[in-house]
Amino acid sequence: MLSRLLVGSVLLGMIGGSFVAMAQDAPRFLTASELSIATGKPSLVTMTSGSTHVPVWSLSGGTEGQSVAGVVPGFSADYAGVQVEIVVTTNEAETNASLENVYRVHLSQLNASGISGYTLGKPVRTALSNAPFQTRTIVLESFYPVTPNVPLVVRIQREPGDPADTFTRPDGLVLVKVTPLKAPAKAHLVQDVPGYNSWPVVQALGDKLVCVYSRGTAHTIDEDLRAVYARTSTDAGKTWSPETVVANTPGGGEVTIGKGLDSKGAMLLWVRRIGKGWNHDLYRTTDGVTFTHLATPKFDVVPIQITDVFHVPKVGLMALWFAGKYDDNGPCHAWGTLTSSDDGATWTQHVVESELTREEWPTEPSAVSLGDGTILAVARSEMGGPTTVCSQFQMVSRDGGRTWKRFRTNIGDVLASTPSLIYDAATGLLSNYYYERGRGVLRRRVVRPDDVLERPLAWPASEAVALGSAVTFDAGNVNATFLGNTHFLAYYSGKGANTSVLVATAFAPTKK
Repeated sequence: MLSRLLVGSVLLGMIGGSFVAMAQDAPRFLTASELSIATGKPSLVTMTSGSTHVPVWSLSGGTEGQSVAGVVPGFSADYAGVQVEIVVTTNEAETNASLENVYRVHLSQLNASGISGYTLGKPVRTALSNAPFQTRTIVLESFYPVTPNVPLVVRIQREPGDPADTFTRPDGLVLVKVTPLKAPAKAHLVQDVPGYNSWPVVQALGDKLVCVYSRGTAHTIDEDLRAVYARTSTDAGKTWSPETVVANTPGGGEVTIGKGLDSKGAMLLWVRRIGKGWNHDLYRTTDGVTFTHLATPKFDVVPIQITDVFHVPKVGLMALWFAGKYDDNGPCHAWGTLTSSDDGATWTQHVVESELTREEWPTEPSAVSLGDGTILAVARSEMGGPTTVCSQFQMVSRDGGRTWKRFRTNIGDVLASTPSLIYDAATGLLSNYYYERGRGVLRRRVVRPDDVLERPLAWPASEAVALGSAVTFDAGNVNATFLGNTHFLAYYSGKGANTSVLVATAFAPTKK
């Protein structure tokens, strides 16, 4: 209820006309009265419930381009990023939980030479409350890298023009909260020799980690110089064995695209080979050093990529695939499943959806079996731009992969962000890892699958678990595995023709 709002006061210090950090880096609060108009014509009004009167910024549900802004002082060098939350409410009788609205935060910092580091925030969609005067806390940014001791400009904008914003009445912005965050632990280096070291996968194999990656001269997939290599670690990724060659076929560019385990615990590895046509080679290894070619299936629909292998009870091994053209908007895209009942020697292809537009097309998916025939998959979107159509997809099967339903999620802090899922049956928790390109943040969302299977807009806010280069396609593509109570996350980072393969670690979550 409105009467329960905890409205903090903003703590701004001024010495000689300059902002200074507070003695303690506690969260900073900006009330509505401490914000001012940035764009458009929002209204500062008083919302009343009984004897409680609270100032709010009324942001229209029909007029685009309305935003308000405030400034918080810089945080000390102990902190590398901030989380930004808002509290909103409405007194409109039409409010109900079947409606949504969309907000975003724009962030920039002030320094002696002016404003720097302006970032257009990602849209965040949330469902409304069931009744008027109830408050909602929305995380608009879970980790935004900042320069220490430099004031931060925070601009909050509602997006009534976004297709997900279905609430056409005004919403009230009550409060902005900015919390300082320490940097995640540094990732371990796997490989950084000159070249484009990229697109790694990582798999726990017994008591060791196996990291397999591809190297060429640039962000290209078909150059003859591109080959696949592997290294292993027995000390949780701190050090890695000498590099071995997995595949280097003359006349073909080879890229790691998926991994998994067979029923005997051996590691399986999908390698895409482009030379005379597109081929998908499956390799098997029991030690992470010697890889044996197992199969090169022929497909009626040739995939762009086959992703990680997982086990489905009463079915066998399964992997998801997708086909089409990344740069084609027409209805020429498809995705589906591959299944094997003989540990990968042969595969059966099933098309789930075809003739999809680029906007409808789920790519580079990751999937987990939840038991009882239920499979949950998350996929990236190839759409860019400032709206929620960039968000990750969610696909759910209740019958062991025979039929599927596809949804758009509320996971919007992405840019061509390939997901990687880990499901822990012991805790019942699912971790979704993905790398936000451009921002250079490897993120995780943790959820109980039952909370999102039928409610794809209910994914909780993300957290930062690792950092990389703040570039677009020269970093990203996280791939996850677990060993004991630790998750290991392979990704690549760099710029131009020189990128490195890294493995970050995160403790397996024990509670949501």
